Amino acid sequence: MRACIRTSAPGAKESLKWGMPAFSYRRILVMFAAFKHHIGFYPTPFAVRAFAKDLSRFATARGSIQFPLEKPLPLPLIRKITAFRVRESIENDRKWRT
Repeated sequence: MRACIRTSAPGAKESLKWGMPAFSYRRILVMFAAFKHHIGFYPTPFAVRAFAKDLSRFATARGSIQFPLEKPLPLPLIRKITAFRVRESIENDRKWRT
């Protein structure tokens, strides 16, 4: 997950936000965390809505996506969402677009 995000956001700063690994460039781009049955990916509510069709096979909430551990990570989709967040952070001044 980390390497995948890094390829789409090469200039992003890595840090911990709310106890989760986060990537930031001007603002928080994405965060992720491992859980017992899934990996949580947090790209903001706007990004989840923008990719709703691509995310239809995953459990989602307002600003989060759950990728089940028993299935391979959808790395191309994660790269697309991260690249979307990079573009969005450059174009907008809001911290978390909702």
